[in-house]
Amino acid sequence: MGTIYVFLADGFEDIEALATIDILRRAGQEVVTVSIMADRQVMSAHGICVTADEHFKNLDFGDALMLILPGGLPGSTNLRDYKPLQELLLKHNAEGKLIAAICAAPMALGNLGILKGKRATCYPGCENTMTGAQYTRELCTVDGNIITGEGPAAAFPFAYTILDVLGAGDVAEQLKEGMMYNHLLA
Repeated sequence: MGTIYVFLADGFEDIEALATIDILRRAGQEVVTVSIMADRQVMSAHGICVTADEHFKNLDFGDALMLILPGGLPGSTNLRDYKPLQELLLKHNAEGKLIAAICAAPMALGNLGILKGKRATCYPGCENTMTGAQYTRELCTVDGNIITGEGPAAAFPFAYTILDVLGAGDVAEQLKEGMMYNHLLA
């Protein structure tokens, strides 16, 4: 089992990053949060300061199972514009490895041509940033190695979808029950 890397930049959407990290860790996945800022301290879109596990420059990502980009603004544009992350995303995609992005973050994939010919979703109004994608308007969309989510309310389905794609659907179902998610849907 490889490592899931979640990239954090100033202005990330709190619930999209933290709920996804929480659910994946509850499921026993190895998740490492990565700052692309000057240091490991990252400020969320709603003023919560988070200390990332690592800084981008200290990692080689050779064990990467999946790369995850939470949304939020200006977090998504910060991720989109960070050259070392652009290079990593292109390499990871070329190898057919898993990439997930939610809310405005699919813009980072669209900017690189990664979504060309793919079905994908994003926060309404950001669809023009998903260059070459077929916009689905779904809460979550999976197309090949790419998983996209719509926005903050999709954070839980996004994380559970990731677990399904990783072959941990049974664990996802247990978490849905234990976290009272299924009660939401009843």
